[in-house]
Amino acid sequence: MAMSAGSSAYAAGSRRRGRRRGGGRQPMSEINVTPLVDVMLVLLIIFMVAAPLMTVGVPIDLPETQAKALNSDTQPITISVNKAGEIFLQDTKIPLDGVVPKLKAIAGTGYDQRIYVRGDTNAGYGVVMKVMARISAAGFSNLGLVTSQEKNDG
Repeated sequence: MAMSAGSSAYAAGSRRRGRRRGGGRQPMSEINVTPLVDVMLVLLIIFMVAAPLMTVGVPIDLPETQAKALNSDTQPITISVNKAGEIFLQDTKIPLDGVVPKLKAIAGTGYDQRIYVRGDTNAGYGVVMKVMARISAAGFSNLGLVTSQEKNDG
């Protein structure tokens, strides 16, 4: 009997020691998501601030008018004429003779696609009109000029 009592005491003692030793040092199996959420919120704020600045890559000083902004669901094709008279399709510089073939390649058979012409305030009127005339003569009917809204000073 003494033997069985001693062996059971030994077994109970080893269990206690085992719990004490391994209980506090088990690896944590949960991921702390707080730093991840913090980083994601900072990135969200950065992108919300930077998104309006990335509209079109060609820097153009648009003329101002009192017209209201149009609501559009699709991304239109944008042709820009800077103050030096250079023509850009989206962000790519193209010659005047290359405007219509590029538009036909982009639009395919859909000649009703919306096309915006952005002319710099200091660009020559003749260059902007030549671009618009060629686009219109090619059969594109949904053509518009892009301007900035006029600021009311009074």
